[in-house]
Amino acid sequence: ELEEEARPPVELRQRKKPKSSENKESAKEEKISDIPAPERVPKHVLFQRFAKIFIGCLAAVTSGMMYALYLSAYHERKFWFSNRQELEREITFQGDSAIYYSYYKDMLKAPSFERGVYELTHNNKTVSLKTINAVQQMSLYPELIASVLYQATGSNEIIEPVYFYIGIVFGLQGIYVTALFVTSWLMSGTWLAGMLTVAWFIINRVDTTRIEYSIPLRENWALPYFACQIAALTGYLKSNLNTYGERFCYLLMSASTYTFMMMWEYSHYLLFLQAISLFLLDIFSLKQNDKVYEVYKIYIFSLFLGYLLQFENPALLVSPLLSLVAALMLAKCLQLNVKKGSFVAKIIKVINFYLVCTLTITLNIIMKMFVPHKENGHMLKFLEVKFGLNMTKNFTMNWLLCQESLQAPSQDFFLRLTQSSLLPFYILVLIICFLSVLQVIFRRINGKSLKETVTLEDGRIGERPEIIYHVIHTILLGSLAMVIEGLKYIWIPYVCMLAAFGVCSPELWMTLFKWLRLRTVHPILLALILSMAVPTIIGLSLWKEFFPRLMTELMELQEFYDPDTYTRLFSVQIFMFLCRRQAPVAAVFAGSPQLMGTIKLCTGWMVTSLPLYNDDDLLKRNENIYQIYSKRSAEDIYKILTSYKANYLIVEDAICNEVGTMRGCRVKDLLDIANGHMVCEEGDKLTYSKYGRFCHEVKINYSPYVNYFTRVYWNRSYFVYKINTVISFQS
Repeated sequence: ELEEEARPPVELRQRKKPKSSENKESAKEEKISDIPAPERVPKHVLFQRFAKIFIGCLAAVTSGMMYALYLSAYHERKFWFSNRQELEREITFQGDSAIYYSYYKDMLKAPSFERGVYELTHNNKTVSLKTINAVQQMSLYPELIASVLYQATGSNEIIEPVYFYIGIVFGLQGIYVTALFVTSWLMSGTWLAGMLTVAWFIINRVDTTRIEYSIPLRENWALPYFACQIAALTGYLKSNLNTYGERFCYLLMSASTYTFMMMWEYSHYLLFLQAISLFLLDIFSLKQNDKVYEVYKIYIFSLFLGYLLQFENPALLVSPLLSLVAALMLAKCLQLNVKKGSFVAKIIKVINFYLVCTLTITLNIIMKMFVPHKENGHMLKFLEVKFGLNMTKNFTMNWLLCQESLQAPSQDFFLRLTQSSLLPFYILVLIICFLSVLQVIFRRINGKSLKETVTLEDGRIGERPEIIYHVIHTILLGSLAMVIEGLKYIWIPYVCMLAAFGVCSPELWMTLFKWLRLRTVHPILLALILSMAVPTIIGLSLWKEFFPRLMTELMELQEFYDPDTYTRLFSVQIFMFLCRRQAPVAAVFAGSPQLMGTIKLCTGWMVTSLPLYNDDDLLKRNENIYQIYSKRSAEDIYKILTSYKANYLIVEDAICNEVGTMRGCRVKDLLDIANGHMVCEEGDKLTYSKYGRFCHEVKINYSPYVNYFTRVYWNRSYFVYKINTVISFQS
């Protein structure tokens, strides 16, 4: 032993003799000699690792499959889907979901895939007097892929198209759950965290997903890929990952990032938040800066490839994500050679932060000046009104503000999360991780070096790069979800994953015990015990309280969901009437945008408007068609409808006599405010209307309404009118 200890100094003395190039070779030899020879891992340890990974992977896959089967069973029980006729099945697709599924049907009816794509990209059979690129405007890549798979796999001889379509979406939801499972497992080191993540996700599914209410939504296709991307990014940021693991995570991250961007038009905004999180990670931690810039390259590649394959979509060029990533790359080039040093490094960090923010804003302004775009201009107006920066009487803006998904979360939202114990544990985990990250930041500011590998005894969970990233990301998402409730479907799955990771992580408990300076019990032993006991107790309590409810939901047969149980019956009646009626091939229907989506799906006829809110022209159309519920004359309504070549008008009694929502958010109230027929604030000028509400007056069948509109069908919920061809207007 003494001889072995004496060897290194001798080797060092001998290595001082060579010069220049020989010094480099000797330095390499020194490094190699300093690395201890890897000890052979015992077979029982290898078996334990393999068993742990195998059981974890089996549990992850099983969880995803069981959730997909649960969704399928719940959907069947809720709608009696297998016992319904095709028309009744299609009616279950409402609003924009009906539009997406109608294009899937069109692709299956097309003589070839190429012809089907051409008809969608030059579509003039959906909206009257308007030719649209439906693939680009509505992100129809899921429908294109589903139609190709349905025909290529020969499924048309085995399964009906609707079952194949919803089966793919349910399968993606299974992948979604599996990805959350794996992310929590990677962070905590135990698959028990993944099981708890899945349990919380399913129990809080009212706040984690909208799959039960609207299957074809773009987010239901896109978010599973985003979850896979986050899982791959989590593994990629880990410090102790080997080369093969890094390559696999990088490839998975590249594929899922690009796919996510193609599936959802708003995906680049989510990736923008992720890029901000990685930028702050790079500032707070020097360990993974090279990896962070590799992720930026993935963003750039996905943006430009998406731009080309989305028919040169200008929204991607003017997106804040591209401006931020370009600014980060430029900033890196400028400060690459001056990033070392103690005090200088701190100053450089501040300058770098300011430089990136300034460059991002500047580049985004320049891009918007030179790239013609109309995408999402209404979003900026909405945000101005939302945060009180502007006031408006505009119908569309006020209607959007009244949507529940765009308002702040209600008390019921927090109550549900608390009853499932998710919110309390999430807050506990977030506080510990956030304080540990702050502790790491202050240590860096004071010039203290960070350890290369953090052990359980250190109790510094905030030094792990993936933890810093997730803390920043969840704070950003949570802040937005506190303003707009609809974003909870992105944030709450994250909450489930982070809370489950925390209670199952011995490092988190050890970090807490280090702060408390626990001496009575060995902290490591107690941390290991709590990381097993706490999730077990939570799991048992959730099983006892919520599992019977889930089983009851599956066992009980339910009717179609609708606030009025008869409304769905009347919906079936009206669509059966429309299908039997021999309307002209070029017939155009007018009505509320939500109803028009289902009309397009069930009948195939053209409509005047669609339930889409990413196009200014469609938004203006929606506002004009909604005038049928305002205090306007028959002549005004007739002129509006004929300007869009409408032949039939459908009036919904639920909108005309709406009483459920709070006053000021009903459609007729918003129209009265926009038209000046109702005082909104003090000082507003009230304009008296000598006409009654059109939707009421047209039902009475007296002049001048009968001169313009002839009632052809009615029931308790719907009134269908044929728009007459008249020569002269009568008052």
